Amino acid sequence: MSFSLPRALGRGRILQKRKLPTLVLALLTSVAAGFAWAQTTPSPGTDPSISTVPEPPPPSVTPPPPETSTREGFGHDFALYFTSPLHWNATDWAWFGGALVAIGASHHYDTDVRTHFTRNLTPTEISNINSNDLQDALPAAVVFFGTWAYAAWVDDPNGRSEVWSMFEAGVLSSLTAYGTKFIVRREGPDKTSNPNEWFKSGGRSIPSEHATASFAIGTVLAEAGGDDYRWLRRVLGYGLGIGTSYLRLKHNAHWLSDTVAGGALGIASAQFALNHTYRNRDSRFALIPVQGGAMLTYRMELP
Repeated sequence: MSFSLPRALGRGRILQKRKLPTLVLALLTSVAAGFAWAQTTPSPGTDPSISTVPEPPPPSVTPPPPETSTREGFGHDFALYFTSPLHWNATDWAWFGGALVAIGASHHYDTDVRTHFTRNLTPTEISNINSNDLQDALPAAVVFFGTWAYAAWVDDPNGRSEVWSMFEAGVLSSLTAYGTKFIVRREGPDKTSNPNEWFKSGGRSIPSEHATASFAIGTVLAEAGGDDYRWLRRVLGYGLGIGTSYLRLKHNAHWLSDTVAGGALGIASAQFALNHTYRNRDSRFALIPVQGGAMLTYRMELP
């Protein structure tokens, strides 16, 4: 797409082409990339400082100050994350409603899934099952620190941005998960065979923080970066979340609906982090006054 400035706006200027990756996650899969550039050239033999059509003087527009970098803006992103429902549109609310439907549907099978993993055990053996909290967190930790180490080794700025997105998505989603746990206070399958024990003292079951963090990190792995190995990224990224959720069910640490809620929270948080890392860079149009007119510019901060 190109923009042609009127001759009354003064001498044109070629704006370099820039590619702006935009990653918009729709539940489990969607990725798109686009670019925009502008190029203007005065007509041959025409003095661009002389206009044949009277034009009102262009308004003076001062570009806003540059935004802080992604890493310096965590406090800003933190505030945006927890106030984002105030700015949701119809599509956002539709996805939120879909997540609630998925959690409700999985709740119907909570008992069946628990029975599948514990049917040959006595109540005493069930209560003594090791939840393996640390072991089940290792896969997500390996992916995060492995990505960080590789990005540092090859000195890749895109890799560092990806690690930052993993960190931001993991922290924000985990804080939300822990807050929700203390509000809902649901008893886990290691404490009761009834999946409807809500608002109980000591209940900390929903959502699964392991599923939340693993889906947050895994979704960034799946949807960030280039498209050369997109299928492999998605297999590894979403496999991380699904595999971790399976381990939490196998170790009788959570109900099925706990892991579904954690997955929805992790994916949504990763979407937020990706959008703010790659889309919300210093990028804007501006109308700059110049001698004899004004110049339209487009500025974008690239990694």
